[in-house]
Amino acid sequence: MAEIGVDIDKARKLLDQGQLVAIPTETVYGLAGNALNPDTVSQIFAVKKRPFFDPLIVHVSDLNQLEELVEHIPESARQLAEKFWPGPLTLVLPKRSKVPDLVTGGLNTVAVRLPGHPMTRKLLQTLSFPLAAPSANPFGYISPTTVQHVQDQLGDEIPYILDGGDCQVGIESTIVAFEQNQPIIYRQGGIPREQISSLIGAVKVIEQKETPRAPGMLRSHYAPGKPLYLGNIPELLQRFKDQPIGLLTLHKHYSEVPDDFQIQLSASGNLNEAAKNLFAALRKLDGMSINFILAEPVPTNGLGPAINDRLRRAAT
Repeated sequence: MAEIGVDIDKARKLLDQGQLVAIPTETVYGLAGNALNPDTVSQIFAVKKRPFFDPLIVHVSDLNQLEELVEHIPESARQLAEKFWPGPLTLVLPKRSKVPDLVTGGLNTVAVRLPGHPMTRKLLQTLSFPLAAPSANPFGYISPTTVQHVQDQLGDEIPYILDGGDCQVGIESTIVAFEQNQPIIYRQGGIPREQISSLIGAVKVIEQKETPRAPGMLRSHYAPGKPLYLGNIPELLQRFKDQPIGLLTLHKHYSEVPDDFQIQLSASGNLNEAAKNLFAALRKLDGMSINFILAEPVPTNGLGPAINDRLRRAAT
């Protein structure tokens, strides 16, 4: 199993040697390696069993490092970076040749962000290279938000997990691209659409794709092993009334299901709390002695669209 600790210098040394380290971010735990070393990047794909056509997010230490990786930064992208970095926002920008094609899935753009977790920011500042760091879990499965999630699934594949505690946002970053200088949200996430549009104007949201233009765009993703059905809970309960099921709701309780087999994401209906708890709740339900998971969409304000996006893809 992987060693778990808080030794940033140990993590730095392993990364300098071309090895992989699990790192904490405010969104989810990442499986990190030198983004400029194709051999290291190929290890990331191999450990995750991730298809090579699915791009990775590159994590930088500051705006100066961003400028070393991209050809240019549109003014609206710079505004977003200045407002929301460090934080759960990823920008897709034209890449320089120093960024390996393996990182970008052969695309001429690279997805970049400056993470908000203080431990990982400190780590990045000690490195001479940025980190490619997709979520630290097998491809397609529920993203990890605790050290134990990483240990359970990738502990035999990596030497070290940097322990930064539980992730505070709990869902991945919002990804914004710029097509003909027009901002487009490729993936909804930790920064709500309303906050982005209030800064730079109207922003289009693109649908998931089988051939992704950025990380996290595949239709089927974030999925538990148990089949998940998303819809109207009373109707789903009638459909599966003779089956052992688990329930995932925002705050409602259903008397038809034993308490131990239902999880409320937030007793108060707080969507930030719900986002933080989402992936851990899916993992808990996936470990229960049930045949199916039934879930309902949450309201569509704030982080609601990002939560619903993850539930829809988990149900695909």
